[in-house]
Amino acid sequence: MDPFAITLTLGVVFVAIIAMMVSRAGPDLILLAGLTVLIVAGIVTPKAAVSGFANEGLISVAVLFIVAEGLEQTGAITSLIKNMLGLPTSRLTALLRLMLPTAAMSAFLNNTPVVAVMLPVLDDWAKKCRLSVSQLMIPLSYATILGGLCTVLGTSTTVVVNGLMSSEGLRPLTLFEPGFVGLPCCIAGLIYILSTGKLLLPNRKPASLQFDDPREYTIEMLVEPTSPLLGKTIETAGLRHLPGMFLMEIERKGDILPAVSPSERLQANDRLVFVGVVNSVVDLQKLPGLTPATDQVFKLNSPRSERCLIEAVASNTCPVINTTIREARFRTRYNAVVIAVSRNGQRIRGKIGDITLSPGDTLLLEAHTSFADLQKDSRDFYLVSRVENSTPLRRDKAWIAQTVLIGLVLLNTVFRWEILPSALLAALVLILTGCVKAHEARASIDWSVLITIAAGIGIGEAMKAEHSGAGPFVANYLTSFSGGEPIAALAIIYGITMVFTNLITAKAAATLVFPVAISTATSMGVDPMPFVVAVMISAAACFATPIGYQTNLMVQGPGGYRYVDYVRFGGPLTLLLWLVAVLVIPLRWGF
Repeated sequence: MDPFAITLTLGVVFVAIIAMMVSRAGPDLILLAGLTVLIVAGIVTPKAAVSGFANEGLISVAVLFIVAEGLEQTGAITSLIKNMLGLPTSRLTALLRLMLPTAAMSAFLNNTPVVAVMLPVLDDWAKKCRLSVSQLMIPLSYATILGGLCTVLGTSTTVVVNGLMSSEGLRPLTLFEPGFVGLPCCIAGLIYILSTGKLLLPNRKPASLQFDDPREYTIEMLVEPTSPLLGKTIETAGLRHLPGMFLMEIERKGDILPAVSPSERLQANDRLVFVGVVNSVVDLQKLPGLTPATDQVFKLNSPRSERCLIEAVASNTCPVINTTIREARFRTRYNAVVIAVSRNGQRIRGKIGDITLSPGDTLLLEAHTSFADLQKDSRDFYLVSRVENSTPLRRDKAWIAQTVLIGLVLLNTVFRWEILPSALLAALVLILTGCVKAHEARASIDWSVLITIAAGIGIGEAMKAEHSGAGPFVANYLTSFSGGEPIAALAIIYGITMVFTNLITAKAAATLVFPVAISTATSMGVDPMPFVVAVMISAAACFATPIGYQTNLMVQGPGGYRYVDYVRFGGPLTLLLWLVAVLVIPLRWGF
C-alpha cells in the first residue's frame, strides 16, 4: 500500500464529507471535484473513475425517473390515494390510513413522486380530519422511506447499491429480497410513529401561511356528463373542505343554489362557482370529472396536456382594458383563455366574459406553456408568471400507466427480469402511449442525483486495493476495533453509513461506504452480503435531518418544521432501525 495514495484518498473523502455538510454547493459538484483531484493525482485511472457513469444501477435510476413521471402526469395514483385515505375519525386512524398505503406504494415507486403527489392531497385531507398538517407531513415522508426499504425498487439508493453488487461480482438481490430486513424495519418504524407522534411531533402552521395575504379568484367549473362525481353529495365528492377554497354556489339549469348544503347531490352540467387562491385552483383543475366552465378552453390551438395556468397583470397600455373579456376577443388575440380575475387581491363577481378589465387586474389564464416566454417583455402585461404544476393531468391515460406499473412488478417477480430492462420497457411504453411526453421525460431526470451517484462510485473505485488501498486500510482498523467479531463490524458499518446519510446524502453515503464494507468482509474472511445489505438499508433510512433525504426536505416547508423537529422525532427512529437491522440481517444473510 502506498501511504501517500491512502492519505490523499482519505483526505479527499474527509474534505468532501465536510464540504457537503457546510457548503452550499451540491454533493454532485463536491464529489465530482474530489474525483477530479484523484484522477489528476494518478490515484485512479480515468477509465475506472468514470465507470460509475456506466453503472447499471445508475442507468436504472435514470429510467425509473421517467416511469415515475408518467405515473404523475396521468394521475395514475392520485385517485387511488384519495379512496384509501377516506375520512377517519381519530388521529390514530388518520395516521394508519396515511402511512399504510403510502408505504405500500413506496415499495414500488420512487419516494419523491409519491410525496409530490401526496402533498396537495394531504393538505386538503388534514383540514377535513381537523388535524394539524405538521402532525402528518413528517409521517408521510418517513412512511415513504420505510416502505422503500422493502424492495429493490423502493428507493434509488437500493437500486444503486444493487447495481454496485453486480459490478463487484456479487449476486444482486431479487425484487423482494430486501424485505427480509426492510419489512421488520418498516413495521417497527410505523409502530414508533403511531405511538410517539402525538408527543414528539409539533403542532405548527406551514411556513407559507404565516405571512399569507393571497389573491382570491372566482372560478367556474362544469360537472361533465360522464363525471365520476355524478350523484355524489358535495361532502362525499370532497368539495366541502377544499384547502384555501370554498364552493360559493351552484348554477343548475338557470337556477342559482346559494349556500350549498353538504348533502346536495351533483348533477350533469352543474356549474360550480368556487372562490379561492391560485394553488387551490390548480388542485381543483386536477379533480377528475370537472372542467373549466368556459367553452373557450376547448377552442385553444394546443391540447390541454401542453397547457398550464399563468398569472398575468394587465398594464395600462393593454389593448383589452376598459372592455369586457368577451368583447376584447381575448382568446383570439392571445391564444389564451381567462378563467378567473382578481382585482386588488379580491375576487370579482359575475361571469368571466362579462367582466370589464382594468389596469392592474390579475388574470388567471390557461394557455400553452410558451405564453409566459412570448409575453414576458410585452407592454400589455406588467408581470407574467407561470403557476407551478398546473398542467392538466392526462387522466384518460391513467389506466395505461397503472397497467405499466403492474407489468413492471410482474416482470421483476414472476418472469425474473432484471430491473434495468424491465424499467426501460416500462418507460418506452409510457412514452409511446403519450403518458409522458419526450420533453417531460428528459426534464424528469434529476441529473444532480446521477452525477452524485457516478462520482461517488468513482471515488469508491479509488479506495479499492488495486488503486489507493484506502478501503482495505480503513477495513483493517474496523476489524481490529470490532475485535474480529463480524456482528460488531456489521454494527459499525451500519452506524458509519447512518451518520453519513443524515449529514450528507443517501446516495453519497452509500457509494462512499460500499467499498469499505466489501474490504471489511474480505479482511475478516466472511461473506460480504450482510455488510452490503447493511449499507443499503442504512443509507436509505434517513430520518434525523431534513438534508439527508429529498422527501424530508419536501415536507419541511408545508409542515412548518424546524431542523430540531427531525432530530427529536427522527433520531430515536434511526437508532431503533439500527438495532432491528443489525439483529435481523445475519438471520437471512449469514457471515
